[in-house]
Amino acid sequence: MTVYDSIGATYSSTRRPDPRIAARIHSALGDARTVVNVGAGAGSYEPAGTVLAVEPSAVMIAQRPAGAAPAVQAVAESLPVADDAADAVMALLTVHHWTDLAAGLAELRRIARRRVVVLTWDQRVTREFWLLREYVPEATAIDETRAVPVEVLAELLGGARIETVPVPHDCVDGFGAAYWRRPSAYLERVVRDGISMLAQTGEEALAPGLARLHADLASGRWHEQHADLLELDELDAGYRLVIADVS
Repeated sequence: MTVYDSIGATYSSTRRPDPRIAARIHSALGDARTVVNVGAGAGSYEPAGTVLAVEPSAVMIAQRPAGAAPAVQAVAESLPVADDAADAVMALLTVHHWTDLAAGLAELRRIARRRVVVLTWDQRVTREFWLLREYVPEATAIDETRAVPVEVLAELLGGARIETVPVPHDCVDGFGAAYWRRPSAYLERVVRDGISMLAQTGEEALAPGLARLHADLASGRWHEQHADLLELDELDAGYRLVIADVS
């Protein structure tokens, strides 16, 4: 998890919360008055009722804004939090980094009085994203090794419902598929540094594919091949909310 000590330095500038995605996350939390955010990063999407953030990377904790909930440096698999500590627990785009998924999810259930909300992605959908399929399959290989099937998450959480989180065409949170209708953004190093699958793949491995993307944008080929995308306001790129009620 301390991988973010090296790749997370730009998150506060490139990974700003998108209000439409925030609305979906907060709706999933329901009427929870207190929330613990596990794998909290720089604090995106934390609702007003957040009472604690848990994050293993000191670099990420240092980027939390003034006035954010207090943060503790720890891992999901061993949370320094009492049983039934909050109405709800959320874990956003983090479970794929955990070293022991079952232990981490058991910890979420232990500290949640009523609900656990996990934001993740369905690799079966995401691997077909044009950037990965056509230009940087090397990054797909990274995600194939760490993606967690949403059905497995639901089972480990004791049963859950799964909701699709579409990505707006002008999404302000620069995660993996955020720029699906703005392809030139992927040519910017600061953008790639804020996307873990690209940052962990490495610039040398990405270079040939990015050169092809640059050429296809310059020639107009990308726009011809993906004209259908230019008509869409949002895209299902595989992101999912897994929502489990606990007792």
